[in-house]
Amino acid sequence: MHTIPINALDRHIRPLTEELMRASAAVIASGYYVLGPNVKAFEKEFAEYCGVSDCVGVANGTEALELGLRSIGITQGNRVAVVANAAMYGTTAVLACGADPVFVDIDPAAHTMDPASLEAVLASGSIDATIVTHLYGRLADMDAIMALARKHGFAVFEDCAQAHGAHDAFGRRAGSFGKAAGFSFYPTKNLGAIGDGGAIVTNDPQVAGTLRKLRQYGWAAKYCNELPGGRNSRLDELQAAFLRIMLPQLDGWNARRREIANRYSREIRNERIRVPAISGAEYVGHLYVVQATDRAELQRHLAAADIGSDIHYPVGDHHQPFFGNRYVTTQLPVTEAACQSVLTLPCFPELSDDEATRVIQACNSF
Repeated sequence: MHTIPINALDRHIRPLTEELMRASAAVIASGYYVLGPNVKAFEKEFAEYCGVSDCVGVANGTEALELGLRSIGITQGNRVAVVANAAMYGTTAVLACGADPVFVDIDPAAHTMDPASLEAVLASGSIDATIVTHLYGRLADMDAIMALARKHGFAVFEDCAQAHGAHDAFGRRAGSFGKAAGFSFYPTKNLGAIGDGGAIVTNDPQVAGTLRKLRQYGWAAKYCNELPGGRNSRLDELQAAFLRIMLPQLDGWNARRREIANRYSREIRNERIRVPAISGAEYVGHLYVVQATDRAELQRHLAAADIGSDIHYPVGDHHQPFFGNRYVTTQLPVTEAACQSVLTLPCFPELSDDEATRVIQACNSF
């Protein structure tokens, strides 16, 4: 019996191999290798897909977060609200800008930012912006968060690294709600390149213009550095060509992920395992995450059945050794409970129905 992995990139890429090879050869033959026609075309196509006016490609998702924050004016001494259950990515970007992270607790079911907790944070002091992470592929409660932003006058930046294509009942996609939004195209993402890549999307032409300078050393013109915080952060021409091939497949891949996830939620019936709610298009199944109070025992049980699992994520940002005792008094009870209980099961478009059945049976026999 073969082991069922958490992800299987070889299965994902194999059907596209010939088309990707042709795209690679075309880029090599073109003589355009940096900020060429494929980057420009992908930026246009992805902006249209997200329902925004502009997309600016960058080197990776981490720099999409940092440069995105810089583009909306986040700088030394600003306060930026973030969740603490998303592996330090947003928090790292805040720190890179010289700003201070302000941690907000999460909704116990969705594991995204809890608007009530954000409102409680606002009662104790103002913030300049918030990073809203659409975690595990699930849209956060954007209506409530945007209402708080209008009331209190802070900017909203969306972290969409796990939510490519998720949309609400009105068709508004992840990345189209806030001032700007960052995406990662790391290979395991719902829309993944064959290597690193990232992008920021926005409806604000001034933000887009700032980003195009920041990704190219902060240049206003060649060798004329206008902006602090710039660097060499460009989406590779070859990766852009690959992403153009994959983008038309994204909605189908997301639908299959959601089909598997909803089957899990219907058929895993074990009082020791808490499953997510059955979901619609607001969830694109980037990760299927259950909760188990005896997580380590469940992992051992799954491993014995040749089923992979992982933990996304085991340590809250406020408890990272990096901070020492800086946040020792910060209380995030829902976040801390999630860090102790979350477990990720296999969920990717190429997972077969028989493999999904094995996962369900293993969970039910635990």
